Amino acid sequence: MREEVRWFIEHRIKRTCESLERNGFKAVYVQTREEALKEALKMIPEGAKVGVGGSVTVREVGLIDELRIRGNEVFETWRKLTPEEDLEIRRKHLTCDVFVSSSNAITEDGKLINIDGTGNRVAAMIFGPPKVLIIAGVNKIVRDVDEGIRRIREVATPMNVRRMGGTTPCTEAVCDLERCEPPNRHCHVITIMEKRPTKTDISVILVGEPLGF
Repeated sequence: MREEVRWFIEHRIKRTCESLERNGFKAVYVQTREEALKEALKMIPEGAKVGVGGSVTVREVGLIDELRIRGNEVFETWRKLTPEEDLEIRRKHLTCDVFVSSSNAITEDGKLINIDGTGNRVAAMIFGPPKVLIIAGVNKIVRDVDEGIRRIREVATPMNVRRMGGTTPCTEAVCDLERCEPPNRHCHVITIMEKRPTKTDISVILVGEPLGF
């Protein structure tokens, strides 16, 4: 990576970290996914029961495998499960010791923006687990809420729908909310965390490289 690119990324991430801190979140900047993994393992206690949201970022970092090797019990749904097992794990996301996810977008003034289908991911990020850990690449940083929602609808959601084998208007490279209806629709719940929820300890690891969608 060119020095100028690294400088620009660091400047933007550090500015975003400062904003997150002002909004009550804990925030740390690391340059690489390997550093993000080390930082995450330091933040998650050994023996903690860990819920993991539907996140490409968390899996690209390699956190789930490392937690299991270490002996942590991990609740995640990206494996073969019956509908009943899947629902039970989603409920455990609300009662685990630590919940780990990414954020669909993070504004430069320190807001976390997410769009969910089922809602268990955003629910667990807000209240339930005493500790929440967010890992996000530099590609998730946006200027403001409007840009964040547009990024989610036009960039993140189409790729996530394709990953899950779904068919929605956005997989045709256009977000058309009027034609996007249940049961195929994936965007059901929008949350914007302007400040840290009062009863939840939330840490954000921002990574100086693109991760996830």
